[in-house]
Amino acid sequence: MSRHVKRREARAHWVLLVMVLAVALGGLCLNGYVEHVGAEGSGPVAPGDDVPAPDEVLSGGPVLRPDPDGTVTSRSLPARTIALTFDDGPDPVWTPKVLDVLARHHVPGTFFVVGAQVNKHPDIARRIAGSGSELAAHTFTHANLGATAPWLRDVELTLTDNAVAGATGRRPTLLRPPYSSTPDAVTAGLYGVIQEAGAAGYLTVLADLDTRDWSRPGVDAIVSAATPQDGAGAVVMMHDSGGDRSQTVAALDVLIPRLQEQGYKFTTVSQALRLPDAPPAASAQRLRGQALRWAQLGSGWLATVMTWLMSAALILGGLRLVVQVWCTRVHVRRVRRSSRRRRRYLGPVSVIVPAFNESANIQATVRSLVDSDYPEVEVIVVDDGSSDGTAELVRRMRLPHVQVIEQENAGKPTALNTGVMFARGDILVMVDGDTVFEPDSIGELVQPLADPEVGAVSGNTKVANRGGLLGRWQHLEYVMGFNLDRRMFDVARCMPTVPGAIGAFRREAVVDVGGVSTQTLAEDTDFTMAIIRAGWRVVYAPDAIAWTEAPSSLRQLWRQRYRWCYGTMQAMWKHRRSLFERGSSGVLGRRGLAYLLLFQVILPLSAPMVDVYGLYGAFFLPPAQVAAVWLGFTALQMLTAAYALRLDGERLGPVWSLPLQQIVYRQLMYLVVIQSTVMALIGDRLRWHRMVRTGAVAEHARTGVGAGR
Repeated sequence: MSRHVKRREARAHWVLLVMVLAVALGGLCLNGYVEHVGAEGSGPVAPGDDVPAPDEVLSGGPVLRPDPDGTVTSRSLPARTIALTFDDGPDPVWTPKVLDVLARHHVPGTFFVVGAQVNKHPDIARRIAGSGSELAAHTFTHANLGATAPWLRDVELTLTDNAVAGATGRRPTLLRPPYSSTPDAVTAGLYGVIQEAGAAGYLTVLADLDTRDWSRPGVDAIVSAATPQDGAGAVVMMHDSGGDRSQTVAALDVLIPRLQEQGYKFTTVSQALRLPDAPPAASAQRLRGQALRWAQLGSGWLATVMTWLMSAALILGGLRLVVQVWCTRVHVRRVRRSSRRRRRYLGPVSVIVPAFNESANIQATVRSLVDSDYPEVEVIVVDDGSSDGTAELVRRMRLPHVQVIEQENAGKPTALNTGVMFARGDILVMVDGDTVFEPDSIGELVQPLADPEVGAVSGNTKVANRGGLLGRWQHLEYVMGFNLDRRMFDVARCMPTVPGAIGAFRREAVVDVGGVSTQTLAEDTDFTMAIIRAGWRVVYAPDAIAWTEAPSSLRQLWRQRYRWCYGTMQAMWKHRRSLFERGSSGVLGRRGLAYLLLFQVILPLSAPMVDVYGLYGAFFLPPAQVAAVWLGFTALQMLTAAYALRLDGERLGPVWSLPLQQIVYRQLMYLVVIQSTVMALIGDRLRWHRMVRTGAVAEHARTGVGAGR
């Protein structure tokens, strides 16, 4: 297979990701549209419309049909004829109770159904149709048609038609616009809606008597409002959904027998006016209706799942922060106690510096090591096939206790192992070639090795080139990671990584694991996990500070984090058996690996869906609620960052840039995790990506600019 074909296959997952996110966003938006999330099902508010409809409408009957010549034909029910109509259903609780009352008294009704409710309860819609009652349209989402655009009105009616057709096989021909009442209340705006509906083949049915049962005025008031005067026929408006309809059900049991005793006949609107039955829907419309129902149900399920996932993520994030802060406080107290002790000399230290084309910073790195205040330090620079004169630059410095070893390019792990072979000390410090140490860093770094159980020590890496937004974001990430995560790992005895920039190792521990492994791209993580599994403790020394050069562009950052993430996944897979082992190895698996899997793999993989849910919330959730959640989350992040900076003696200035981090940096990080996961699953082998050095560390060593201490 050619490299071009392989690369094209590797990029296919991005197309799939975009498609999945688009479908998810569409599903959530459909649910938001259907449920009127944040509007309590009330629909949009109509603009002020005080202009009345034509007189022939205001004084006419409740059933309206606009004619092509612009006139309106209205009809009323015959004398002593009652059409009971029910809006807003079907409802799983109240519609069956209404149907039971109607069946008990052998009368039908006309149910103006909401299409979205029909999709939720198609069995009740079929029961209405099978009971001798009729179904009519009441829009799809109970939308105020007078307040919506013409295209949206057409969508509302079309979706309602499809929903009823999918559930019952019939297409409704009667329509009652939501928020309408009796003919004398029709405005010019509603009249325009009635005309559009007439052109689409609908008869608009208003009401002679509006019981206002939705306000729950009492059974007697509902019965009184539904009783015609002087034996007139009437279309009576009631509701079988939208709240507690117990008064409506009770009123029907009183109203129907009372009016029957007075000689009234109960029928449907269509039967009263001798209109044709609702026509059967075409097969294509039935299929569209069924597809619409499944899409609506799927969108509701998706919204529910996403809500639960968001809640779980927030809870996990909160618990993580609580554990981090608690462990940090424990670790701070522990470090304070140990700092009171006099710093000990633990024997000669061998510092190994693997270097490949590190000419930009190598001299600053070596000089900072030689200038250490620790009594006995040797520096071994292993030039791993550099082509930029790295080895020659070190030789020209002519510094004592510094030796240069050259080898053909074999990779960083091999260079480290070469340095171990030439090292004389029993304490080995491994340093990247773009790192500058503080004078006391080596002494602080090796102190924990006075404990014979400790096999490795992680130092505190800081970003030297922290100018600009990208530099500030990485600075915050480093400070928060080292001061919260590493302190927590130390207390929990499951430190998964001693960073390549600054780490100290007991030679015995290095020998126990067979040196630095070449099997993964995250050799520092793989190496550290192996040391823990061999029975050694790995701890964190926050006062051992090293300055490193961070990527200065998004492209370089992507390549670096991609390698880190991919290599970490390799290391996790390699050491997966630690999940089931005992002792320190089991602690690494059940604490360290589980933590990495949850917070560095699973949650980042779900982050795109979180963003989709956030976009959905911006459109459909109450703005105040969305703003409160975002501001609360951001404030918590900023407080956490401020706490981590304070622990490290850093300025709080960069905290202001943290909210902007959500716009670019966070997305880049989770895309890195997605890319790494896909590559790991398809078994692709990632090459080592080397970052281009700019000499920022050397400049920092020369000027001290950027130090926050």
